[in-house]
Amino acid sequence: MATRAAARLILASQSASRQMLLRRAGVTFEALPADLDERAIEQSSSLVEASQIAALLAREKAKHVGRAHPEAYVIGADQTLGLGSKIFAKAESRAEARSQLKSMCGQTHELHSAVAVVRGESILFETLSSARMTVRPLTEAQIDAYLDLVGDAVMASVGGYQLEGAGVHLFEKIEGDYFTILGLPLLPLLGFLRGHGLAPLA
Repeated sequence: MATRAAARLILASQSASRQMLLRRAGVTFEALPADLDERAIEQSSSLVEASQIAALLAREKAKHVGRAHPEAYVIGADQTLGLGSKIFAKAESRAEARSQLKSMCGQTHELHSAVAVVRGESILFETLSSARMTVRPLTEAQIDAYLDLVGDAVMASVGGYQLEGAGVHLFEKIEGDYFTILGLPLLPLLGFLRGHGLAPLA
């Protein structure tokens, strides 16, 4: 007797961390990054809260890729960083990264990670998780040493750090879920995927 083919699952992200988390969890998927102007979407919205912007961008990424692949389940994800009333995007230069890191020194910022799953025109799942990250006081020389150590990777993530790498040295306190910090609220997402036969150990 023929078996039903597994549904197609797409991750609308080029994030190496998100892809790694799903692969290590045994999830089979394709990675098709969403080609969107995130800053334009953010600016055209009336949203001012970093958490709301993360949720919006996760939805828009999933919907963008989903339009081209309406038969697939599409995961969209986004992460924003809020420091007081400021919202940081990925730095576009070493100088911008340096300025961001300097402003975060001795301060606690919030990372907001959102994920959405769509199929066709329907949003099937959404969740948002936040973490509080306290950067230790750093001298100018320590910031420069960090930038020398990580190189261009400082522009790969919002905040200029990857907690699974040398970025962990920046912090004196972390409050929140590890997967959230890496940019994907993994446990609730896996719960949804198992419920739809898209992950092992259902």
